[in-house]
Amino acid sequence: MKTTIIGVILKNRLEDAIEFQKIITTYGCDIKTRVGLHPVQKDTCVNSGIVLLEVLENAEKLSKELREKWDIKTMEFEL
Repeated sequence: MKTTIIGVILKNRLEDAIEFQKIITTYGCDIKTRVGLHPVQKDTCVNSGIVLLEVLENAEKLSKELREKWDIKTMEFEL
């Protein structure tokens, strides 16, 4: 079974969140795990971050769609 990890760099989480969520909802059955990482400072939530997606199916289609809007990195694993 092939697993793909897609890392998406969101430079403006507040503006990008709705569009990003729409795209990954379309692939919801193909995404096994979603993890959001963003730096925090005391009393402030920083507006940039990285989202990691563990994708089992349709990773190429999802990567292509995400790449049109954001910087991404991918890694593939055979388990």
